[in-house]
Amino acid sequence: MRRLFVIIVMLASAWVAVAQQPSKPAPKTVYVRAGRLFDGTGDNVRENMVIVVQDDRIHNVGPAADVSIPAGATIIDLSHATVLPGLIDCHTHLGSRADRYDEIYRFKDTPFQSAFAAVVHARRTLEAGFTSVRDVGSVPFLAVDLRNSINEGFIPGPRVVASGPPISITGGHGDLNNYSPQTRVSMFPEERDFAIADGVDHVRHLVRAQVKYSVDVIKVIASGGVLSKGDSPGAPQYTVEELKAAADEAHMAGRKIAAHAHGTLGIKNAIVAGIDSVEHASLIDDEGIRLAKEHGTYLVMDIYNDDYILGKAQEFGLPQENIDKEKMVGRLQRESFQRAVKAGVKMAFGTDAGVYPHGDNARQFFYMVKFGMTPAQAIRAATTSAADLIGRSKDVGSIEAGKFADLIAVTADPLQNVRALENVGFVMKGGAVYKDTITGAPAR
Repeated sequence: MRRLFVIIVMLASAWVAVAQQPSKPAPKTVYVRAGRLFDGTGDNVRENMVIVVQDDRIHNVGPAADVSIPAGATIIDLSHATVLPGLIDCHTHLGSRADRYDEIYRFKDTPFQSAFAAVVHARRTLEAGFTSVRDVGSVPFLAVDLRNSINEGFIPGPRVVASGPPISITGGHGDLNNYSPQTRVSMFPEERDFAIADGVDHVRHLVRAQVKYSVDVIKVIASGGVLSKGDSPGAPQYTVEELKAAADEAHMAGRKIAAHAHGTLGIKNAIVAGIDSVEHASLIDDEGIRLAKEHGTYLVMDIYNDDYILGKAQEFGLPQENIDKEKMVGRLQRESFQRAVKAGVKMAFGTDAGVYPHGDNARQFFYMVKFGMTPAQAIRAATTSAADLIGRSKDVGSIEAGKFADLIAVTADPLQNVRALENVGFVMKGGAVYKDTITGAPAR
């Protein structure tokens, strides 16, 4: 009886404790009227739809006739606009500025200069309609800290998939080439802005070290570059064995891996090694296109920024060597893009933002359509395909129940004129409105 009494008292106390706990507040529900809806899952637009948002996620999507909106509900009226998923740019450098190319800044600036710039660029990018980005190269480990600060709600910005400093060979793209031996910028672990590794064991070590510092994605340099001294964009810069070691280590740690590669052999080496995406892919040949299809490798081709580099960069201090390399690579990259699209290679939207001003990301859509994509294909490259590449398909990339309420809207029809996406008037990320020039309501 004594034991029974004790049990009864304990159960009663537990019941009282539960009863005294405050009830969970009802989810905040917002109804978004969409005059036209491109949900990212196909080529078609549906008209007169309603998106039901509860807290930060989409609860339901359906025709307006089938969705009952209660009296007094919060409604966002985009009935005269086209609503789309938040856009995704898979190749950005949020800490980089496009108004100063002079390499002297690598020696004069502290990492805090890049951090200040990244805060400004993150907001600019979000307000341009890009609610997710992959940052594939900044000072160590700026992108990780930026991601965390945005996730905490401390500063506004897109969802950031963060890499560490790109991993490069000695004398490769991004190393301090053509300087005296005593010239160095020390940061991580004893290197420059780029992490320098030679040989399979050293590559493995740096991938593990970057995972230790909480990166989401690994970036390696598989060929020379345009905006670097003393190397050729076409020259391969890692062996297949070194690239495979990097890919294996990244995948074992649950990370994806991207490879910068302009050159033909560097592209094919990266694909064969198991790299998830090839960035730039400027000089890809027919065999490279075939390999990309066979391996399911994404190409992320930044075919807009050629215009900016050749039009404005010299004014901001870009050396003639780099301009000459861009003249050689830019036209060929656009032709390669056209062949890859025609062949049906997996493509994801990526712009190299930071080479040109952040916030202008959507200018690339025009060129993607000009060189072979339909507007719907170009938009899907920046929504569902991009979400698949960055490993976030369950959360972003389309307007479907269960996903984050990342929505944008434009007043024109981007399927008729894709340049409409250069003027995004409404941005919602996770149910919070960050920009609204369409309804006239204040953004939160």
